[in-house]
Amino acid sequence: MNKAVNIQDLGLKDYKEAWDYQETLFKQTIDIKIKNRRESAGLTTPNHLLFVSHPHVYTLGKSADENNLLVNDAFLHSIGATSYFIERGGDITYHGPGQLVAYPIFDLEALSLGVKSYVQHIESAIIKTIAEYGIKGYMIEGKIGVWVTDKGEEKKVAAIGIKCSRYVSMHGLALNVNTMGKRWTV
Repeated sequence: MNKAVNIQDLGLKDYKEAWDYQETLFKQTIDIKIKNRRESAGLTTPNHLLFVSHPHVYTLGKSADENNLLVNDAFLHSIGATSYFIERGGDITYHGPGQLVAYPIFDLEALSLGVKSYVQHIESAIIKTIAEYGIKGYMIEGKIGVWVTDKGEEKKVAAIGIKCSRYVSMHGLALNVNTMGKRWTV
């Protein structure tokens, strides 16, 4: 069982380029798992954690409703935003300046994690991380992500959207650090 994690800071990277890189690592991990099952090869599956920021981009998951995109084409064009339909779960997620994005490509089976507990671990890690900065985050029953209360309103501070195949994860989380000059006042 491999619990080591290869951590990479990709800096500012185009969404499609980062997505293609994730896909490569994801496929390599799945190929190792398949080879191990077929040949009892005993190869160790790698775990990767990619940190990145993206220029303005909107990603639309498998259950996305385009009507939930609350900006028009003119606005998207004015900020140079792109959009992609992707294979992760969830609706629409914005990525852009002021946001930390993390893509864990983990062999959940080797880590003895189910998909639901994996997502809960991500939420807990985000809550613990932002607590270090004096921000009280919380989960909401029946919703995925992390929220804060800002001026009496619930605001989503972190989105989570993943894809899993053969218990290998892909995609991940987006933590709003300072998007569009917004500073959390909690």
